Amino acid sequence: MTGTPTHAAVRPVRALALLGCGLALAGCSLLTPATEMRPQDTRIFKAVEPATEPLAGATLYKGQYAGIQGPASYLIEVPDNWNGTLVMYAHGYAGTGENLTVAPPSIRQVLLDQGYAWAASSYSANYYDVRAGVEDTNALALAFGRLTEGKYRPPDKYLIMGVSMGGHIAGAAVEKETLATERSKVNYAAALPLCGVMDEEYEFQWLGDYTTAAAQLAGLGARSYPQSDYQALLPDIKAALFSDTSGPVWQENAVQGTRLRELARRLTGGDRPVFELGFRLGAYQNAVFSTGGSDGTLNGVLNKNVYGNQDTVYRWTDGPSPTPAEVAFNAAILRVSADPNANAARRGGLRWLPRVSGEFSVPVLTMHTLGDFYVPFAHQQKYRLAAQAHGNGDRLVQRAIRAGGHCEFTGPEVVEAFSDLVAWEKTGQKPAGDDVLTPATVADPNYGCRFTRGVRTGVAACPPTS
Repeated sequence: MTGTPTHAAVRPVRALALLGCGLALAGCSLLTPATEMRPQDTRIFKAVEPATEPLAGATLYKGQYAGIQGPASYLIEVPDNWNGTLVMYAHGYAGTGENLTVAPPSIRQVLLDQGYAWAASSYSANYYDVRAGVEDTNALALAFGRLTEGKYRPPDKYLIMGVSMGGHIAGAAVEKETLATERSKVNYAAALPLCGVMDEEYEFQWLGDYTTAAAQLAGLGARSYPQSDYQALLPDIKAALFSDTSGPVWQENAVQGTRLRELARRLTGGDRPVFELGFRLGAYQNAVFSTGGSDGTLNGVLNKNVYGNQDTVYRWTDGPSPTPAEVAFNAAILRVSADPNANAARRGGLRWLPRVSGEFSVPVLTMHTLGDFYVPFAHQQKYRLAAQAHGNGDRLVQRAIRAGGHCEFTGPEVVEAFSDLVAWEKTGQKPAGDDVLTPATVADPNYGCRFTRGVRTGVAACPPTS
């Protein structure tokens, strides 16, 4: 959203089988029919006119265009000294409301100052609809000439960057499977996923594991799935695990709360600086707890349950064998099986939840905060393993940032990452990054200092550089 995480395998055999089915066997029974309908397909959204105003030295275009599920809002801004490159910006999760909104990237001014045009879509659907995000972002890129009234030549090059769910979109946009199955095809020269979901299966495994384990530790564990009374029980679950939830920083209690903290540490990336601050930030605890009791369909983005914990061994200690208490916990917790067809490949388009499998052929630079509790640092570990498994380790640079919040980056951190990525793409000179896999390296108290710019409240300052 861990030592080496329990679920650190690149992909379960089930997932690899689905990938092979989707790409190799046109008649495979696991392919989802193109006509299959989901609750998401019945929802109606409203594209909202952006209020953004142009910056000096640039021309701003805004309005609506046709997205994959209906109208979407867009913003396009072109500097007077445009260098011919278009940067597509993918926003994060926008909730489940009907209004579709769009906003500029945080480094908008820097992009324009350096001669880059940028564009951003609201997407034509809310919820966790990464398929709409990829398709609508690509469709906007391809409509650049028309939506800018034919005033500019076609872009020489496309780059993509995104935050959180937008990081998932940016990562998926350069995947081999996406390029083979998307409707609107764009060949991006490089990608910058920030605080992104870099393993779509793990994100929902994490949310399911944490909320299920918290209820079990609180003595209110599920007896059936989904746990329909989870949200009603949530105040009691929190009271059993935390001694204080009154402020922005919570405090876990000495026994069950400490077990929950250590269980979460192992599920999210192992021992690392800033983990405990991230764990105690109430806003992110509430965000994760809000998913408890879900049915594994991502609120109707899927038709079948994608969550399963049949093979998960929950640990809050590091000994060679589980303790008696851990054995009892694992024996008592409800076991759930994911439907193997929940996110199957589809005829005629992307999966409902596009894959991030490490199969890319362009430079990718990622950045992730160490304390992120909502989209944990383990995403970077899994992405690294996936990229290496497909021979793409040299195409991936990753950076750890010493902050507790989700996507809590400073401007200089984002600008440096973008500048290093575009220099890499232009010159072939790979920039520096962090080792995200070696447990001793990740656990070092100064881990993340190399690329952190600025000290956050509650985070130890890095030693001065010589």
